[in-house]
Amino acid sequence: MTNIKIFNKNQKQEIANKLKKQFGISVLDGMLVKHGAEKLFLFQGNYIPRQIRKLEKTIPVDKVGIYFGKIQNEKIRLSMEGVHILKNQITKNIFELNKEQAEQWMMGQELQIKTGKKEFLIMKYKNDFLGCGKASELKIGNYVPKSRRLKAKN
Repeated sequence: MTNIKIFNKNQKQEIANKLKKQFGISVLDGMLVKHGAEKLFLFQGNYIPRQIRKLEKTIPVDKVGIYFGKIQNEKIRLSMEGVHILKNQITKNIFELNKEQAEQWMMGQELQIKTGKKEFLIMKYKNDFLGCGKASELKIGNYVPKSRRLKAKN
C-alpha cells in the first residue's frame, strides 16, 4: 500500500486558495496528489484517479506527478519546479535579488536581509525565478537543494 492521496475537488480548491492568497496564483491545472504528510505533486498526464488506483494494485506506485510544493504550518512552500511551473501566474510575495544576492542564494546561503515579512517569498533575479525562501525577522531561509547549489569559485 502506498502513501499517496489523490485530492478531491474541494481539497484541491483549498490548496488553490492558499496559493492565490500567498502568491497570486489563479489556476492550478492538473491532478493534485499528496505523498506522505506534506509533499504535494502536480500530475498533468492523461490518467484519471480511478486508473491510478487500478495501477497501484498491480505495481508499486511511489509518486505521481512532479513535486511542486510542501505544506508547512498551513502554508505552501513551492519547490523550484513548482515556482517554474507556476511562474507566469506568480504576482505576490516576489523578492527581487541583486547579482551578489542571487549568487549567494544559488550557493545555498541564507540571506541576512530584513524584509519586514514572515512568510514564504519567491526569489527572483532579473527574469529568472530561483525558488522559494522563508522570510523571518532577520533573514531569508534558503531551500535550494544541495544537489542544485552552485559551487564556490576558487
